[in-house]
Amino acid sequence: MSRRFLIIGAFAAIYLLWGSTYFAITLGLKSIPPFLLMALRSLCGGIVLLAMSGGQIASVSLQAWAMASLCGLFFFVGCHGVLAFAQQSVPSGVAAIVLATIPFWILLIDLVFPGDQRPRPVALLALVPGFLGVGLVAWQNVEQAGISILPVVLLLAAALSWSAGTVLSRRMSSQTSAILLSGMQLSIGGAVLFAISWLTGEIESFRPGDVLPMSLAAALWLIIAGSVIGFVAYNWLLENVSTSLVSTYTFVNPVIAVLLGTVVLGEPFSPMMLLGAGLVIVSVIVIWRAERTESGRTKDEADRGIKNMALHKT
Repeated sequence: MSRRFLIIGAFAAIYLLWGSTYFAITLGLKSIPPFLLMALRSLCGGIVLLAMSGGQIASVSLQAWAMASLCGLFFFVGCHGVLAFAQQSVPSGVAAIVLATIPFWILLIDLVFPGDQRPRPVALLALVPGFLGVGLVAWQNVEQAGISILPVVLLLAAALSWSAGTVLSRRMSSQTSAILLSGMQLSIGGAVLFAISWLTGEIESFRPGDVLPMSLAAALWLIIAGSVIGFVAYNWLLENVSTSLVSTYTFVNPVIAVLLGTVVLGEPFSPMMLLGAGLVIVSVIVIWRAERTESGRTKDEADRGIKNMALHKT
């Protein structure tokens, strides 16, 4: 299988499949409590991937397990668990738009904790319209639904948590395959989510016989498409493609989520919310182009350096 085909397939997974997960979460929440829904998604997906890894798991070091556990907490407890909890009172399209701030948080983390990728000034300036866009979406959501601002704040925290997990995964020198690493992270995150579900009383009051067919189908979609396929694709892309290019999924997901939410669920979407979404998308595109320009410049400089060395040797 060619590398180009793998890249296209992986991007299709995080663009389209992850875009549909917001819609699936809304359906799942109709008869499955939020933390339990995300626990099922993560743990079942993790077990499938660990089984696919076979005997590789026996050679994983304690340090690798510790790092995978930390990433699993950021990705699935801090982001997915909080996301599902917030989506009980926030439309799926709005949730996707707020989580489109993930590239902003990645930039800020790189600024505060600089690694090998230091943000450029133009990318930092691009944060401004994005945050204004999120503010518009939040304001319109509160105005239309008459709800507290708290769910939107929780969604921003979920975006920050996912960003922290992404930066940590990017900086890890992983010696494990994308399938095994994803399985480890999903399993740890899912186990912790089950514990949270039990502590909050969700499991005690849950009755499997009350689960609607649509919620069961949504849970299976989240496990297979969202976790098994989508997260393996995400981890593989982080190892093989620049982070800025991978993060472009954040401005495709809201489009998919809004279309599904509006057409299928009849969720409201006003012109002001559309303006806010546009500002978020503009910011992400500017950041992406700035980082691509910088990476291209760095590559050209490296190529010139290699050519100069070759000339000096001849």
